[in-house]
Amino acid sequence: MQQILVVQSSARQNGSLSREYTANLVAKLQSQYPQAKVVTRDLGAAPVPHLDESLLNGWMKAADEQSSEDRAAAARSDELIDELLASDVVVIGSAMYNFGITSTLKAWFDHVLRAGRTFKYTEAGPVGLAGDRKVYVVTSRGGRHQGMPQDHQQPYVTTALGFIGIQDVTFLHVEGQAMGEEEAGKGRAEIEQAMAEVAA
Repeated sequence: MQQILVVQSSARQNGSLSREYTANLVAKLQSQYPQAKVVTRDLGAAPVPHLDESLLNGWMKAADEQSSEDRAAAARSDELIDELLASDVVVIGSAMYNFGITSTLKAWFDHVLRAGRTFKYTEAGPVGLAGDRKVYVVTSRGGRHQGMPQDHQQPYVTTALGFIGIQDVTFLHVEGQAMGEEEAGKGRAEIEQAMAEVAA
């Protein structure tokens, strides 16, 4: 393994369980692969812009028709995609807000799901180009949502990654954190057990 990409998306810098358990998982991976370079993209501290006309123009307009803003937007997308494609393992920290992912993580997906770079269109439909990597998604949730209709986090992330060819995705949930001390403790015990299994 050469590189681990860590994508943090919690709006909180302190007291964030998704950050805490993401860091714990990365530490376990580093102990297994001490030679691996770790690259961190903190979308909470330094969010990428949301999808706008400049980003679309940077993808779709001919080079001689692009403004400087269009070219800068395309270059930013290229940087994020290059980080992804250079990584053997990706660890995404994803706090659940209002049943889904953060808007900052959605913006990251909008930058990296790009025709010609991470997928291509064919006569048979779109084909992913970024599949040769493992992804772990560490989520934190106030309630218990796994497998429930209100969970729009895991299905979206699974679909978005699958669209670019990434099928090897493991979710690690810390649930029940706003349901009282007993349920919160149970949720932490569950993710710690799941992480121990990953490390093994």
